Amino acid sequence: MDADKAEFLKEFGSDYGYPNGPKSIDEIRATEFNRLDQKGIVYLDHAGATLYSELQMEEIFKDFNSNIYANPHSQSDSSSATSDIIREVRQQVLDYCNASAKEYKCIFTSGATAALKLVGEAFPWSRESCFMYTMENHNSVLGIREYALSKGAAAFAVDVEDNVNGGGASGGQEARVKLSPHATQRRNEAKILEEEPTGNAYNLFAFPSECNFSGLRFSLDLANLIKENSERILEGSPFCKGHWIVLIDAAKGCTTCPPDLSKYAVDFVVISFYKLFGYPTGLGALVVQNDAARLMKKTYFSGGTVAASFADMDFVRRREGIEELFEDGTISFLSIASIRHGFKILNSLTPSMMSRHIAALTMYVKKMLLGLRHENEANVCIIYEGHTSKLVCNESGSIVSFNLKRPDGSWFGYSEVEKLASLSGIQLRTGCFCNPGACAKYLGLSHLDLLSNLEAGHVCWDDNDIIQGKLTGAVRVSFGYMSTYEDAKKLIDFITSLFVSKPNKSENWNMLRTKSILLSNEGHERKAGYYLKSITVYPIKSCTGFSVESWPLSSTGLQHDREWLLKSLTGEILTQKKVPDMCSISAYIDLNKGIMFVESPRCREKLEINLKTDSYPGGIEEIELHAQRYEVQYYENDVDLWFSRAVGHPCSLLRCCSSQNYSSWKKDKSRNLCRDVESRLNFANEAQFLLISEESVSDLNNRLSLSMFQCTSLPHNFTFTEQAHTRTLLD
Repeated sequence: MDADKAEFLKEFGSDYGYPNGPKSIDEIRATEFNRLDQKGIVYLDHAGATLYSELQMEEIFKDFNSNIYANPHSQSDSSSATSDIIREVRQQVLDYCNASAKEYKCIFTSGATAALKLVGEAFPWSRESCFMYTMENHNSVLGIREYALSKGAAAFAVDVEDNVNGGGASGGQEARVKLSPHATQRRNEAKILEEEPTGNAYNLFAFPSECNFSGLRFSLDLANLIKENSERILEGSPFCKGHWIVLIDAAKGCTTCPPDLSKYAVDFVVISFYKLFGYPTGLGALVVQNDAARLMKKTYFSGGTVAASFADMDFVRRREGIEELFEDGTISFLSIASIRHGFKILNSLTPSMMSRHIAALTMYVKKMLLGLRHENEANVCIIYEGHTSKLVCNESGSIVSFNLKRPDGSWFGYSEVEKLASLSGIQLRTGCFCNPGACAKYLGLSHLDLLSNLEAGHVCWDDNDIIQGKLTGAVRVSFGYMSTYEDAKKLIDFITSLFVSKPNKSENWNMLRTKSILLSNEGHERKAGYYLKSITVYPIKSCTGFSVESWPLSSTGLQHDREWLLKSLTGEILTQKKVPDMCSISAYIDLNKGIMFVESPRCREKLEINLKTDSYPGGIEEIELHAQRYEVQYYENDVDLWFSRAVGHPCSLLRCCSSQNYSSWKKDKSRNLCRDVESRLNFANEAQFLLISEESVSDLNNRLSLSMFQCTSLPHNFTFTEQAHTRTLLD
């Protein structure tokens, strides 16, 4: 055992690795998650989806191969047996939340989002109602707002805070908790009540058991406080009265900290099973308190939800059972049957042991990240954490969200971190994680910032990580019950190696930390470690390019670089990953003649394409690529037929419209709120320029030769030869 792990175990060994469990963490990884080590993958996105156990899947397939499961709506023996299994699983879900079957029911849905949608659709909204929710909520919870506002109800977000002016010696918890409301939202302004709400309406309060952005675990005491002391906590609000119904989004927090419904007055709990134990996907549950279920008004009826209906007249009698009433159609009975094997895994380890194990890893990672320093003693990492008050929240969960800084205080973009992590075999997540309120709150983004980012073209899941010097999201790592110290250590080593500036020794420069590269011309002394050796231009995306000694630049980078692409008839963008024969298509541009020459061994004639945009009578259309919209020009049939023969698939050639036209169109729409739109990408995946060192090319070719592969084309624009040590700048 190395010294670092010994130090870790000295501090966290009492909680890490299941010391009192049926298996140690090393045994769990070796017998149930061997695929991770075989593939060399460090998986750190358990908040997105945890991993299924190999033993769990073996048990599921054994079960399916040994038993006959049938539609539970039928009356056969197999159907009856399937219904018994479903009842058993419902009870397992209730037991996991310590919920009495006399007070709660388990409704299966197609996922956690479907469970939230069901609440929004069936909740008894009125013009006196309100939907109150914490800022730290997933988009799937925020979507309930649409139902509330469409019914004339009000909606507003709140921040849960300590009440520094309350809670004296005689004050209870409610006196020390404050809900700070944001602006109230309403639609149909003409129909707003002239009088205060009477207090007879039903209101809904929603919060997550664990924030999927920061890992903050909210205290479930909030449920009791809002139901028992809403007038005191919401003092001054017109909605302090009324009947409060509480919803907890436990999709993330349920794994290690399931809500104890014997202690907390919660009406709805939303659960996602693939976040609990990896499989099955497409299945969730709504645990609902009986009285709250009776308040819900369902409009649609379907097979399985009615006792009787007439086809030729307006008559339907619905079933009285809560589960039968709300589960439309045939439920996913095979997926439900598989849940038993997932719960067997969780129950063998227990949520408490899993929570302690995961907490040891998150605390270790936070400690190590906060301790990183650049050579100028500047902090490397900022971590986004929630409250420290136990009245507001419990301990943090499995998540560490952070961003990285350069020595000068500027940011490393989270997209850069994610792509380098992927190259290092580390899988994590970046962005806002579908939690816009928490993202804006922790990053300090105003409404104007958010609108400006949107006008600049930034949307969810794109790579626009820094706009006007401000971050648009974060890096998130999250641990599961099978995560190990080695996973956490590889993450820290990765960040230390690539993002921490250290004293410069023997010109061993890390190009990721430099602002620029000094390029030398012939006859000039080479003072830098790198010089430009060659330039390669790739006119058609994913096809072979051509090398030149010099080439003009434009607002898109190298002129005409990745300005064309091939699209299938189904709209799919073709690349060498999907169509390897594209590597045999070569393109060359003669700027003096204004022509692009394209050749393929499958085509006898060389294709000549005039660079003038008006030389072909094709039209203009819009396509989406990498979350960006492009205006493109398409060509006549003869050009498309040539490329179809060249790749062996029907396809079309598209050209990105000119920079001037596209920029002007973009500027008109943005009203000058966006960033510099004069600088843009053609069809490049990452950036205008891609740089790679010559030694890296040599190393790659050697690896390919050893693996019995051939390298026919490399995706880079520039090749550098360095005089001393080699480092590669990847974009």
